[in-house]
Amino acid sequence: MKIGLFIPCYIDAFYPNAGIATLELLEKLGQDVDYPLDQTCCGQPMANSGCNSDAAAAEALFVRNFAKYDAIVMPSGSCTHHVRDNFDAIPQTAEVQHVRKNTFELVEFLHDILKVEDFPWAEFPHKVGLHNSCGTLRALRTASMSELGEPFFSKPMDLLSKVKGISFATPKRPDECCGFGGTFSVTEEAVSARMGLDKVRDHHQAGAEYIVSADTSCMMHQQGCAERGGVPIRFIHIAEILNGARS
Repeated sequence: MKIGLFIPCYIDAFYPNAGIATLELLEKLGQDVDYPLDQTCCGQPMANSGCNSDAAAAEALFVRNFAKYDAIVMPSGSCTHHVRDNFDAIPQTAEVQHVRKNTFELVEFLHDILKVEDFPWAEFPHKVGLHNSCGTLRALRTASMSELGEPFFSKPMDLLSKVKGISFATPKRPDECCGFGGTFSVTEEAVSARMGLDKVRDHHQAGAEYIVSADTSCMMHQQGCAERGGVPIRFIHIAEILNGARS
């Protein structure tokens, strides 16, 4: 299949290694990947802030960039959730419907579509705590939700378990929100910061050397909380581990 790669704004600006790792990983897995050069924002920040009509131009550009691809893959659960479930500031044409239906977050694409069984180049000899963002957990359902009491499953953990040398730390409250929540971290700064500090302390006390996630936005928030709170823990995107990063 022909894949269009979307790299979210904050990854492009602050964590480009996660975007590069996503491209390299897909190519290692034999995929034909394009990166449309005039891509910008998917429109999520405007929609999340209640300014849905302001997202129209960004959504229209997104469709022009990606409608020709069989699948659109992105290393972000929140952006995937926006495109798939809230992409309604523009008329719902056949092209828009195609884009919405065929947009995938990286973990679900590897797990559900490509059904990857091995990452022979990957080795990560560290103990990690897995952070599932609220968007991936409760909207994309890439893992079970502890508040529902349902049988356990975790697509990101399934993939990470195929990496040599890795081990897992289990925090006491694994599904608790880290407090980022997009503009929530701006409008409710004090609450957001305390939630983030609680989150990174929970992982650190469980023995994690790294917090790994499919959502860099959450990790960006948690990294700031950890640095300000003096919590000695590192952060890495799941694409970097699966692509072969050792640290």
